[in-house]
Amino acid sequence: MIEVEGLSKTYRISRKSAGLAASMRALFRRTTEEVRAVQDVSFSLAPGERIGFLGPNGAGKTTTLKMLAGLLTPTAGRISVDGYDPRHRPRELLRRISLVMGQKQQLIWDLPPIDTLELNRAVYEIPRADYRRTLDELTSMLSLGDLLDKPARQLSLGERMKCELAAALIHRPKVLFLDEPTIGLDVSMQATVRTFIRAYNEATQATIILTSHYMDDVAELCPRVIIIDKGALRHDGRLAALVANSPLQRQVRVVLQRCVAAEDLAAINRLAPAATISRREDSEITLLVAPDGVTTVVRDLLRDLPIANLSVEDPPLEEIMRRLFDREAPDAQQAHEMAGIVQSPIP
Repeated sequence: MIEVEGLSKTYRISRKSAGLAASMRALFRRTTEEVRAVQDVSFSLAPGERIGFLGPNGAGKTTTLKMLAGLLTPTAGRISVDGYDPRHRPRELLRRISLVMGQKQQLIWDLPPIDTLELNRAVYEIPRADYRRTLDELTSMLSLGDLLDKPARQLSLGERMKCELAAALIHRPKVLFLDEPTIGLDVSMQATVRTFIRAYNEATQATIILTSHYMDDVAELCPRVIIIDKGALRHDGRLAALVANSPLQRQVRVVLQRCVAAEDLAAINRLAPAATISRREDSEITLLVAPDGVTTVVRDLLRDLPIANLSVEDPPLEEIMRRLFDREAPDAQQAHEMAGIVQSPIP
């Protein structure tokens, strides 16, 4: 559905010092420099795939999405979306894609969302019967109810986002670019939006690229992640592999059948000398264990202690990402090696 090869985007920006004198000089001689927002990025997506497109602020995520949607022209590289080149913005492609940006809106501020939906119906030349059927489906999936008849300015942020999604999907796009769709939403509304995105993908087999700084969005929606940093590709593979190959310690939570006693702590220090006790309360102990030692520690604890419950938790995805981006690497291969990540193809 999407093929990207050697994609690059370079901007030329101006620099000016503060003050009137510097402003006057800039009128006649402007200092400029080139900024590489995206550098030689390549990947492909299958129809119906959901991926997380991740990176720190300024990594080039939104720039890449805008190039995929035809809003920006690449400096170099090739893009194919459903067989079309986005840079030419062919009508056939524009009918097949949609871009939702959490920080921007397409709803007409003083009119109810239903008017925006009607406008989109006319723009996309959707037959009235198809429009009504899709509107009924979206109204049911998003629980829009009477929100469609209220002026957009009177809706809450979460209500507006649901209507934004309806407006973006009324023409049933085959490719959906989601740029921070849950930004600013409360926990309940974030869960609602995630549930809807998954349901829409499963019902329509639309290909979805999601950018988000909320790792819950990524964990629940994206089996595969593509990570860029400083405009360059750092990782392309399954999210589970990213977590499994992280060198960060795992949390082993142990609940004993009695309150923790001195002999229990002595036994834990003997059975897991390399582990660190991070928390102890009543009958519960939490250990921090290196990933290569988890199996041995769990086996020995179950054998020698009166355990009522035991669980192993992976490190938080936020911490994995933070550690990955904190490490400087001149190229993608070195980034993989330092983060313990192997680039894995998607079967």
